[in-house]
Amino acid sequence: MEPLLTNEIVGLWIASFLTICVFSFLLGDNPLYKFAEHVYVGVSAGYWMCVGYWGTIKPEIVDKLQAHDWIALIPLALGIMLLFQLSPKTSWVSRWPLCFLVGMYAGLQIVYTMDAMIIEQVQASIKPLLVWTADGSFDFKTTFINWILVFGLLTGMIYFYFSVPHKGIVFGTGARVGIWVLMIALGASFGYTVMARISLLIGRMLFFRDEFWPMILQTVGGG
Repeated sequence: MEPLLTNEIVGLWIASFLTICVFSFLLGDNPLYKFAEHVYVGVSAGYWMCVGYWGTIKPEIVDKLQAHDWIALIPLALGIMLLFQLSPKTSWVSRWPLCFLVGMYAGLQIVYTMDAMIIEQVQASIKPLLVWTADGSFDFKTTFINWILVFGLLTGMIYFYFSVPHKGIVFGTGARVGIWVLMIALGASFGYTVMARISLLIGRMLFFRDEFWPMILQTVGGG
């Protein structure tokens, strides 16, 4: 292992200390965890403030005003008007840029939602029930998967169709099967979430094994 620089050693100690502070929450709420939580919030706020300035304010306002692109005065004025929210007497001024932001966001989200949440979902749900390969043979695997997808989609929709009582073979049985389909989907989603969190835990454990502990051995051994 190559000798570590002083800033690398300090960074490893800070990262290890904050990781242990976060893990200390397993023993209950305590000052160490609160310290790590406050550091995380503060660093995140400072980081995103820098990202906002160098990624948005400087290129979109400062640089454009220096280039005499006076249209940038409009977002600058709207941003300044938002700061009037800090004073109760002038908070009404901030309503104008808020109205603009809400209206613009709603308009953009309508287009995005229609495309991503409705049109693409419908297109992805339309599957051929019989699939043939390029050489003319029957593709049993893809056909079976498509049948499961269409069957789960229809039974799930039947469960959420409340205009008709869930009775009989179609709506009664379909709704009960739809519940099982939804539970399987929710269980898979929950399992994926737990797996992601476990991956984060494994990442921290690997950090201690592959970075922090070798640094300790190198420090004790004199490099």
